[in-house]
Amino acid sequence: MVEFLQDKWWLLFPLAWFIFGGFAAMVNYYRQKNVLKIIKTYADRGEQPPEALLKIVEQPIDDRHEYQPGTRMNDGNGFSVVLFGVMAVGFGYASWSNMYGAGDAFLIVAFVMGALAAASLVSAVLGRRRHRD
Repeated sequence: MVEFLQDKWWLLFPLAWFIFGGFAAMVNYYRQKNVLKIIKTYADRGEQPPEALLKIVEQPIDDRHEYQPGTRMNDGNGFSVVLFGVMAVGFGYASWSNMYGAGDAFLIVAFVMGALAAASLVSAVLGRRRHRD
């Protein structure tokens, strides 16, 4: 078991991503469920629910962070570019120096981090251009 953990330590990153995604989905589910309970309370009393509650229900779960003019939504993209870029360089160095004898594993992680940095850069550039028009 110890050898497996030493050889496959990098599997913790995708596993954490899956766990975080499941947690986020669960939080969104309970949020929608509670909003529907509140709307049902208004319906039972024969009142019209506030417009803000109806907008929450109509909004798709994946669209919670929609860009709105005047907000600073794309600020996180610049941070992601720097973060993933620095991590790609760090894992690239670990691969080049064959740190812990796991150069190939570090190379894979470096490529993934580099791809995430590039994707964040494209998202930042296209996001600013799309919302400027």
